Amino acid sequence: MTTEAKSSPRERLLEAAAMLTYRDGVGIGVDALCKAAGVSKRSMYQLFESKDELLAASLEERASAYVTTLLPPADDNRSPRQRILHVFDQLASQAGAPDFQGCRYLVVQIELKDQGHPASRVARQVKENLTGFFRAEAERGGASDPDLLARQMILVFDGASARAGIKADMPTGLVTPTVTTLLDAASMR
Repeated sequence: MTTEAKSSPRERLLEAAAMLTYRDGVGIGVDALCKAAGVSKRSMYQLFESKDELLAASLEERASAYVTTLLPPADDNRSPRQRILHVFDQLASQAGAPDFQGCRYLVVQIELKDQGHPASRVARQVKENLTGFFRAEAERGGASDPDLLARQMILVFDGASARAGIKADMPTGLVTPTVTTLLDAASMR
């Protein structure tokens, strides 16, 4: 692959970590990561203190793209209600991909269980930022209890993502009515 030959060992490690941990889980071994990246273990440890740090860096590097894909542009003219619904439309669209395994940030937190793990901290921050988006939109939309609504939205988001990730249910046709009911109950505009 031409792009692979041009990318640095660091970039290849970050890409391998993203791909393999999403597909196979965070328990993937250093040997497999290095082999997929075409990088020696020595080089990996020169670039990253540990596999844990590599995983955290990989998640952090993808956070911006994740947010850009999910959230509507800050300067669009949609109502707060429509902006929240947009996030769930994006989730439904992503969940339709054959390789969708759920929200990578939720999956990492579930697999690691250790809140102090560097990757868990990155994942938690990404999820807190998404909850913050829901809270800000709920406030702008006049929700009766913006904090509660934000918590409900992240619960629905994570639940729908997890169920789609394990192929138990698809969010299409299920999430929008659920979210709409919660938005109506909160008097959300």
